[in-house]
Amino acid sequence: MVKTMLQAIEGIYKDGKVELRELPSNISESLVIVTFLESKEKQQKKQIMQFGMFSGNNQSTAEDFEVAEFHGDREDSLDWS
Repeated sequence: MVKTMLQAIEGIYKDGKVELRELPSNISESLVIVTFLESKEKQQKKQIMQFGMFSGNNQSTAEDFEVAEFHGDREDSLDWS
């Protein structure tokens, strides 16, 4: 008969992995149950602009980019025409 001993060990869950603060004693392999005590919401980076925020009713298409041409800027003396 195998003696079952429960152990509670503190750890942290981050990016899909559980990191234990210490190793369990006398256990090399075992089933585990993970209980989340508190959660920190994932912080989203603040964005100044979002896709489509200035687009109005017309969305750009791949065709719009095919017809675009660069003719250089007066300030940088690049002339592609």
